[in-house]
Amino acid sequence: MKSTHTLLRKPIRLRRRTFLGLGLLVASIPAYAVGVEPDWIRIRHLTLPPHPHLAGRKLRWVHFTDIHHKGDRARLDQAMDLISGLTPDFVCFTGDLIEESRHLDEALEALKRLPCPVYGVPGNHDHWASADFSRCRRACSATGGAWLMDEIIDFPHVPLRLIGLDHQSSPPRPDPDRFNLVLMHYPIWARDLPYRADLLLAGHSHGGQVRIPGFGPLVVPEETGEYDLGWFNTPSGPLYVNPGLGTFYLDIRLNCRPELTVFETADFGTNHKG
Repeated sequence: MKSTHTLLRKPIRLRRRTFLGLGLLVASIPAYAVGVEPDWIRIRHLTLPPHPHLAGRKLRWVHFTDIHHKGDRARLDQAMDLISGLTPDFVCFTGDLIEESRHLDEALEALKRLPCPVYGVPGNHDHWASADFSRCRRACSATGGAWLMDEIIDFPHVPLRLIGLDHQSSPPRPDPDRFNLVLMHYPIWARDLPYRADLLLAGHSHGGQVRIPGFGPLVVPEETGEYDLGWFNTPSGPLYVNPGLGTFYLDIRLNCRPELTVFETADFGTNHKG
């Protein structure tokens, strides 16, 4: 005769030590997101696939974006010191240097300390802050670089064209005999440029600042589209979206560290790393 007893699964009992440990872990997340990750800069190294116009030429540049300088000089100096230590041939900045115009001079002085040409484009916050772009031009020019607003720079000794977009006028065209590198603030612009480039760099999204594993960012700003963080193959070419150095609205980051991205060119035969 079969037993009529119903087997009940015993409830899981957490030991007091385990319960306290889980409680401390949950309680520590906000402290980490506020006090640790916003200043914990990741340095990511990427080697580009071989390109016929850059064959045999080794170049290194650093991409950074979205500083949102609000007067935190220690955070700004830390980032500039790290960039200098990477010894790039040049650096690319893709907008949102400041949030208020009163911080512009301090931010530009920091950029001018970099030991290589600085090429930059404005972001929406630079426009909203009514930043004096003539001063941005002078600061970048002092480094040997340029502040680009729908303008191009052709490197004199390397077949590389730098295109800086601001969408205030017609976008400059690439040069088919050069490696074409596009700087822009908004990632979503990669949907509809009237050409394909060899590499596009953007910011603006902050990577969402808070990213949930298996889900992604909780929220991203408008003009980001599906291009929230990292590599994307777009109608306008390969796009890399940097999560930025600063923060906006809330000074928090979780699973989305600030980043300096180091790009290096590869000789023929070198495998792509990402």
